[in-house]
Amino acid sequence: MKIYIGPYKNWIGPYQISRKFDWLIGEDRSDKLGDWLASTWVNGFCEWIHKKNNRKINIRIDNYDVWGMDHTLAMIIVPMLEKLQTQMHGHPYVNDEDVPDNIKSTSAPSLTEEQKKNGGMDDFAEDRWRWVLNEMIWTFKQHADDDWEEQYHSGKHDFRLEDGEFKTGPNDTFKVDRDGIKTHHLRMENGRRLFARYYEALWD
Repeated sequence: MKIYIGPYKNWIGPYQISRKFDWLIGEDRSDKLGDWLASTWVNGFCEWIHKKNNRKINIRIDNYDVWGMDHTLAMIIVPMLEKLQTQMHGHPYVNDEDVPDNIKSTSAPSLTEEQKKNGGMDDFAEDRWRWVLNEMIWTFKQHADDDWEEQYHSGKHDFRLEDGEFKTGPNDTFKVDRDGIKTHHLRMENGRRLFARYYEALWD
């Protein structure tokens, strides 16, 4: 696999051009200049330039990348989610049903008048999104780790070959915590569900 995705290209249109003259004619007059430019050929020319100036994208997928595609994608998803987590400039609305009781909106202090004016986000709104991100990151780290089930294994195997069959020997102490594995799986399932539910909210 080889991936190169370049930065987004900045849109330069009539209003971006007119803003360059703020220092000379003032903001009000530059806004009017932008309105005028938008009604001329300049607007169409800017759109033509923007379409020609495409974002550079080069993606090559090799055969082995899809042998365990869930594992491959997890290795890409984890660092992207971690990067998003470190440079959040906002957060989406997160449903109470998706988070623990202690950070639900019903557990937050009553909204102040200022919060009501600013969209009604309670004190735990950002905490809910960070919790969801953490669950998604944890989930895909498990997918990227082929050996996560080993933490639920204990003891040692003791197999004997008797009469052409492998049988458990007297020193076999190997055990599997199947309840632990089931709980782990359920958390992973929930993390994938959250990823799908909030996929369109994965922005900075």
